[in-house]
Amino acid sequence: MSITIQKLIQYKQQQRPIVVLTAWDYLIAQLLDDSGVDLILVGDSMAVALGYQNTLPISLSEMIYHAKAVRRGVKQALMVVDLPFMTYQESVAQAMHSAGRVLKETGATAVKLEGGYPEMVDTVARLVRAGIPVMGHVGLTPQSVNQIGLRQQGKTQEARNEILQEAIALEQAGVFSIVLEHIPADLALEITQKINIPTIGIGAGSDCDGQVLVTSDLLGLSEKQPPFAKVYTNLRQTITQAVGEFSQEVREGKF
Repeated sequence: MSITIQKLIQYKQQQRPIVVLTAWDYLIAQLLDDSGVDLILVGDSMAVALGYQNTLPISLSEMIYHAKAVRRGVKQALMVVDLPFMTYQESVAQAMHSAGRVLKETGATAVKLEGGYPEMVDTVARLVRAGIPVMGHVGLTPQSVNQIGLRQQGKTQEARNEILQEAIALEQAGVFSIVLEHIPADLALEITQKINIPTIGIGAGSDCDGQVLVTSDLLGLSEKQPPFAKVYTNLRQTITQAVGEFSQEVREGKF
């Protein structure tokens, strides 16, 4: 049966870990779905796969284009799409328009927004009241790279308290799950124990309700790996070798 938001919440109650990976096209989405991944995120991390230096330049139209391809490959997993930088921060109306386009044009179940500051909490609450499921994201928020960099967040007591309160506020606003990125493991555990919705960790220790990785990192396709990613295979090397062998055979007249 297909994974639903209600099922993810049940998984937390049952202490069944949730598996999340990212996808950017039909083939990868199909493979992930066939492998039994619970949630497939069309993340704005796809920007790097498109040649951008970070997530900031990717547009809503690009996200929608790739999300439509992913949707065609997904049969069982829950599908969530990131709203890219400056497509929801300006106003509630802007966020409503962007999120509405994503759900209507891609067939995704939900959108993901970064940040838990008061204005964003208000935006989330309005989206949820309008019937748009929202996934939250606190800790390291890559869309704020120019402001906070890519370093671990929540290292001081003040920062820990702020992240904890953001997570609680987002739950109260109606998010069905929260990504906890690059924060201390004990803080992630505290948040996981204090809220009733699933936490999905990335560089946040093993005590979250689920884990997410960028698929290109997991497969060894990325040029640079974040410090908390784990490479399970090296497809970059495998592909380079295969292309090299093909090229040699063509040039030698063997193929």
